[in-house]
Amino acid sequence: MSRQFYSLLRHHKIILWGGVVLFALLMLLWPSSTEPSENSPAESGQATVTDSLPSATHSIWTMSIKGAIGPASADWLVRSLENATEASAELLILKLDTPGGLDKSMRDINQAILASSIPVAVYVYPKGARAASAGTYMLYAAHVAVMAPATNLGAATPVQIGGPEMPGQQPQKKDPQTSEQDQEQKPDDSGEGNNDESSDVPVPATTMERKQINDAVAYIRGLAGLRGRNADWAERAVREAVSLDAEEALKQNVIDYIAQNIDDLIQQANGRVVDLNGQPFKMALLPYSLKEVQPDWRLKLLAVITDPSVAYILMLVGMYGLIFEFYNPGLGGPGIIGAICLLIALYALQLLPISYAGLALILLGVGLMIAEAFSPSVGILGIGGLVAFIVGSVMLMDTELPAFQIAYPMIAGMAVAFAVMLGLMLHMALRSRRQAVVSGKEALIGSPAEVLDDFDGSGRVLTHGEVWQARYSKPVRKGDILMVKSVDGLILDLEDRA
Repeated sequence: MSRQFYSLLRHHKIILWGGVVLFALLMLLWPSSTEPSENSPAESGQATVTDSLPSATHSIWTMSIKGAIGPASADWLVRSLENATEASAELLILKLDTPGGLDKSMRDINQAILASSIPVAVYVYPKGARAASAGTYMLYAAHVAVMAPATNLGAATPVQIGGPEMPGQQPQKKDPQTSEQDQEQKPDDSGEGNNDESSDVPVPATTMERKQINDAVAYIRGLAGLRGRNADWAERAVREAVSLDAEEALKQNVIDYIAQNIDDLIQQANGRVVDLNGQPFKMALLPYSLKEVQPDWRLKLLAVITDPSVAYILMLVGMYGLIFEFYNPGLGGPGIIGAICLLIALYALQLLPISYAGLALILLGVGLMIAEAFSPSVGILGIGGLVAFIVGSVMLMDTELPAFQIAYPMIAGMAVAFAVMLGLMLHMALRSRRQAVVSGKEALIGSPAEVLDDFDGSGRVLTHGEVWQARYSKPVRKGDILMVKSVDGLILDLEDRA
């Protein structure tokens, strides 16, 4: 009975592993709810929410995003905003501390905020936090823009434009006379606290850079016009990468309030009229109950797999797992693991800004190294594959944001590992060339052959465990031992033993 059971299990292992893969993919893609939890009044000055509050208490949701804005944080915010809307929350407060992030993720967040049927407040918090680059656009998109003391925003130039200059490239400057005329025609919005007092504004050197800058300027000016905030300073934040602290931002109408904590924010925002989908909406927030949206498993999983280094490793594990399975059919394990890793990696890469040229170079490099293993070419294919792999790995992430780059030590480690494997393969190939031939026609020559039947001229002999037709010029008897002199097609020519 047990033998039949194990036989059935062995014959159906592909179905079992397929079910595991399907379940893993469904869990990855299944929309999960972002359940809020009651928030403890840990912040100084925040009102305590208890069960004794009246039934008319207004529900306010809060959530925190700290770090680079990416696919995981964008997905989490969009889902949380949908859930807050379904729960009839009066306000969603986003506590933000970010150095910037991906343009696509930032625009996904802003689109969700602009289309929201409940107000959204972006709160740069805690003290010492910042809303740089993508965070500035999110602050401008919010219905209520708030900063804590000792925080800052700005530096909203697209990273590709603000990245390192090419060797020999000098940034273009505006003509001094033109700058003076511009200053006469337009009042200075920099404020006393702005440390950027230069009148020289960098001019993008290429048409692509100008297109990116102008697109970003038009986008942030549109947000500023929609929310009634300072559009001129927003343009400077994009063109000149200027920044402001909280006090100067309030003076220049970049934000709406400076708040010490969540309670202070709610007290100031209560009764404020905001534009909600083209209609004026007066926020009634008092009394309130606070709910903190906690990160769920989907956010944590996306945060891990959308890390470029993790996605990179998953892609390589997936490719080599499938290759090992193809060359060793029936193992099961490498193929299943490789398929899971590759599917997760592809899901993560489609959320990240990748260069398809870099991805193609990685695939070419892996293919050439595999070809070297099965068709040795004295290292030509392997070295070419290694170079293509390294260049493709460096090019894979099509962004200059440090948070979305593959770590160079990881690329170097992978390259060294592949170089060691390549060296071992070349060493084994060279050793096999120096060894004596043990198969084929060459191995038969000089080997002993036993006569199987009496014959005169031609008959059968046994050599290397195989029966051959043989020719010999003299009569021989069964059991005689001769030597193979040469091979003519499928006939052996014999000679006397030395």
